[in-house]
Amino acid sequence: MSSSHALKMRLAPWALLLVSAGWGLAFVVMKDAIERQSVNSFLFSRFLLAVAVMLLIKPRVLKAINRELLTKGFIAGLLLGSGYILQTLGLALTGAAITGFITGLYVVATPVLAALILKERITRFTWMCVAIATVGLALLSLKGWNLGFGEFLVFLCAVAFAAHIIALSHWSNGLDVYAMTIVQLATCALMTGVISFAQGFEAPTDTSGWLVIIYTAVICTAVAFVVQTWSQAHMTATKVAVILTMEVVFAAFFAIVFGGETLTLRAGLGGVLVMLAMFMIVLKEA
Repeated sequence: MSSSHALKMRLAPWALLLVSAGWGLAFVVMKDAIERQSVNSFLFSRFLLAVAVMLLIKPRVLKAINRELLTKGFIAGLLLGSGYILQTLGLALTGAAITGFITGLYVVATPVLAALILKERITRFTWMCVAIATVGLALLSLKGWNLGFGEFLVFLCAVAFAAHIIALSHWSNGLDVYAMTIVQLATCALMTGVISFAQGFEAPTDTSGWLVIIYTAVICTAVAFVVQTWSQAHMTATKVAVILTMEVVFAAFFAIVFGGETLTLRAGLGGVLVMLAMFMIVLKEA
């Protein structure tokens, strides 16, 4: 292994952790915005602006989009977009806490799919980290349980997110990361755009709404998915899934710091377990 590749393997987990932090903060800043704009309209605005910004920064990237990259990026984008749409549909039928927990079950779905599709060997240590993270997510999120169609849709969302993680892990190496990200996000913009215009597109109503769109589009979408796509060329899909569960912990942390929410002992224990699983995976990679 070259020293350059070894350095990338050490940096990749910490880069993903920063992505998790950005997504966690997004939960807080998006809360008011999506009350004034429909969710699919918000997602379409977010993905479209992200693609536009990336093209403005690097317009020549379009030359790097060949048939292979377009096909793989489009499929990855379909999985990602499906995850967001299924999550939105499920959220409308069930509670936010249960939605958050079931979405987080991509940490379980990822190693299962990786073993079935990629024939990836999952070690006992990794399964232990997955189990610890899952228990932590349950303590952070669950406040009751009612199994229904909404929960089923969110479970499909978790499977879609897991499949997206696996697709990036399998396809990212050797492809132009920037171009791959643009194709994925353009696909998401197309999917959410069709739904939002069918429902009646709603633009942000005020300056704060546009600021949230800009933050989530640039930091949480364009930058975040470039980093995720790059990181997954240097890590297994299961380890990526465990690290990304930190999004829930960061969301809780920022909700306490900026949203005035309180931390219960149960949620605190859940956060500690998720962090423990994440650090075990990261230190194993070091």
